[in-house]
Amino acid sequence: MSAAQSTSISTGAPAGCECRLLVEQPGQGPEDIAAYRRLGGYRPLGDPDALLSEVESSGLVGRGGAAFPLAVKLRAVRDNGRLVGGSVLVANGEEGEPASIKDRWLLRNRPHLILDGLRLAAAVVGAERACVYVSDAESAHSVESALAELDSDTLGGVAVRMWAVRPGYVAGEETAAVRALNGGPAKPTDKPPRPFEAGVDDYPTLVSNVETLANLPYLQWNGAAAFRTQGTALSPGTFLATISGAGRPPVLYELPHGLPFTELLALHGVSPHEVRGALMGGYFAGLLNRTVLETTLDHETMRGLGSGLGCGAISLITDDCPVAVAASVLAYFDRENAGQCGSCFNGTAAMAAVAGALRDGAATTEDVDRLRRWSVVLRGRGACATLDAATNVAASLLDQFPDEIAAHLDGRCSDCARGAFRADRPYEAEPVRHA
Repeated sequence: MSAAQSTSISTGAPAGCECRLLVEQPGQGPEDIAAYRRLGGYRPLGDPDALLSEVESSGLVGRGGAAFPLAVKLRAVRDNGRLVGGSVLVANGEEGEPASIKDRWLLRNRPHLILDGLRLAAAVVGAERACVYVSDAESAHSVESALAELDSDTLGGVAVRMWAVRPGYVAGEETAAVRALNGGPAKPTDKPPRPFEAGVDDYPTLVSNVETLANLPYLQWNGAAAFRTQGTALSPGTFLATISGAGRPPVLYELPHGLPFTELLALHGVSPHEVRGALMGGYFAGLLNRTVLETTLDHETMRGLGSGLGCGAISLITDDCPVAVAASVLAYFDRENAGQCGSCFNGTAAMAAVAGALRDGAATTEDVDRLRRWSVVLRGRGACATLDAATNVAASLLDQFPDEIAAHLDGRCSDCARGAFRADRPYEAEPVRHA
């Protein structure tokens, strides 16, 4: 993934090395238009249908969490827009996932890369209006400054506006973004319709993560074959990974899909012997035990384990008890759900209560059986993925850490006896702010 033929999309550093450290390096502030043009930015648009073909051949999937093929979304919005006479594009940078910093890093440091990807996607779907949707004030300022350097011709005639909302776990869900842009609260709505059918002002709307859009300039200039030189057949290209936990500050890397997990640990300076497991995909995909040491970082491998790469956020579990980690995450979902669906409002509260009691040595076998049942029957019953995320955490804890569950039922967890892991926002990540 890169922003120009010989540079990384994220850093502008020479391509060739497979892994790049993005945070903890001295920063120069947001890249301005002159610097971005020197990399080859904002080239003539060319044929939108040809670009769509390259996106399709590249196998590029969304980087926001769901890993849905971008070409499918582009084609659906384009076709539906032609039927009704217009479409809208939303560059989604509302990074509600506390364990991730990638979107804020891109927005704060490479706003023109995102705007270039936005104009390319807008050309493909035929959108004349677009929005950059964020909740981070520094990101909003960076994008607004970049927009002030541009004219309408550079953006292909697309009218772009900023839209800032209060941060929240559900605020970045695509129907929540559409609802906010239509004047409502940033909370999810029932589907159908989905945004590609009827979104902003009822027009077909492409809601795409900003990292996903940041891949489009590379595909315009170099094509799908070059994009596929890194990654795997089913997970091509590179991705931005936020690594937290292990008693270290969060760090952002650009990694090729398919990288062995142990190579990531070596890059991060953590011994495999220290790792008890990991919280995958931010808080969404649940926990893995030490089998994570045998994996590779790609969507197909993670799905095969019943887990997921999601938004690329990985939280290492070393000294913390996995039961206590799961209890903190479930308590977070209990607080952060939208409060709209009874199944989610009550379900997250019930699962959080059992996990908290288990952590504190107050749960019974019957409580654990209830948690197991809820982790199955509640799946898919909310308007958004919050309840699914909670069931993933509960189910993976029960499946991956049975010995730790038994120890807590017997009141003999030595880790929690020393002081259980408790956090309002476990493994929260905040980007380094450059001077």
